[in-house]
Amino acid sequence: MSATGLGRATRATRETVSGLPREFWWLWTSTLVNRLGAFVATFMALYLTLDRGYSASYAGLVAALHGLGGVVSSLGAGVMTDRFGRRPTMLAAQLSTAAAVAVLGFMSHPVAIAGVAFLVGMASNASRPAVQAMIADIVPAEDRVRAFSLNYWAINLGFAVSSAGAGFVAEYSYLAGFLGEAAMTLVCAIVVFLKVPESRPERPGAPTAGGVPSDDDGVRLSTVLRDGRFMGVVGLSFVIALIFQQGYVGLPVAMGADGLSSSDFGTAIAVNGVLIVALQIPVTRFIQSRDPRRLLVVSSMLAGYGFGLTAFAGSVGVYALTICVWTVAEIINAPVQNGLVVQLSPAHGRGRYQGMYTLSWSAAALVAPLMSGVVIDHFGAGWLWATCALLGTVAAAGYWLLMRGLPAGTGATKEPAVERAIAATEIAAATETAPAAPQDTGVRVTKAEASPS
Repeated sequence: MSATGLGRATRATRETVSGLPREFWWLWTSTLVNRLGAFVATFMALYLTLDRGYSASYAGLVAALHGLGGVVSSLGAGVMTDRFGRRPTMLAAQLSTAAAVAVLGFMSHPVAIAGVAFLVGMASNASRPAVQAMIADIVPAEDRVRAFSLNYWAINLGFAVSSAGAGFVAEYSYLAGFLGEAAMTLVCAIVVFLKVPESRPERPGAPTAGGVPSDDDGVRLSTVLRDGRFMGVVGLSFVIALIFQQGYVGLPVAMGADGLSSSDFGTAIAVNGVLIVALQIPVTRFIQSRDPRRLLVVSSMLAGYGFGLTAFAGSVGVYALTICVWTVAEIINAPVQNGLVVQLSPAHGRGRYQGMYTLSWSAAALVAPLMSGVVIDHFGAGWLWATCALLGTVAAAGYWLLMRGLPAGTGATKEPAVERAIAATEIAAATETAPAAPQDTGVRVTKAEASPS
């Protein structure tokens, strides 16, 4: 690369990462540390079949229970995020994950392994609504797509490094892998405890008792369920997640049916991680000022038809090319869709909204293996890829319809100044019926919006 090209790349990278709050970068660091320690999700099936000698069916059951744990915890963690705060929820989830993963490494009875795997799934998924809500709290609206993109980049960078390192650890000792993940998760909790402040917005005049948040924070799960536009986005998120999950459940089966080995699949799927690490930052720079409606439509089509093209693949090279197509869709979809979720979420209910959004992905992780198995067994892999193309088309049309009337930006629809005005109006109205009104007429948000990166 020439000196001029290198200078441009350096400048573009600097512009992409500059200007975000210091608190975001500590949260980003905790995410990276957490993913660097990932072991269970990558090698659980090999551990159960090769090291413990259990059947593939039992390994699948354990994986399903792990996913079910994530489904169960999604909504509960969202409520905790709003009720008790982002930081306490993250700390509770990370400490619980560290303990559960460490215990899982010592389990030998099949029932005990399955039970603890369920707990690991619950604990590890519980921090996601809190992390997403905190990013929305501390990052200004105009920078949120960039922040979500960088956080997604940290997840994939950490996972790529941990996958390679975990392979060597597994050859030495699976127990070391479990204990290593527990230790890294504990480090993640320490980073959050020492460096990440609470960011939960508080509703003016919300009654408290002894410092305990009020039960009535204005947003309940029923509120989320009645939000038709948002639940439409959750449904579309589930459809998109079903498509992307096929890269890890349907694709290896199809490649095996074509006579390709597990190492061939590993080589092809590695393209996904490499592209995300290499392209996430430059693509973020390209999309951050684009219309999110068009981006979600395009990414849905790329996802659906990227997998649809798999029907014509027969070699590792062609499979890798199809992976390139849907990986670009993944790079675009993840941060933009997170921005849309924030846009549709009231600040004081972000935890519950993010919990419902997280649920869509957890549920897709459960349904996708069943979907791929039934379709491949009864109709063949070609029909699975045609179904993905159809789902991508449906998702694209859904985003186009649901986002009509929304502003082009991806920030929250209620910025702090607007929320303060709304809150002041609510308090003024309350004085007509209440003997006393709160003196604080602003929204107290414990964040430094202008703090340096």
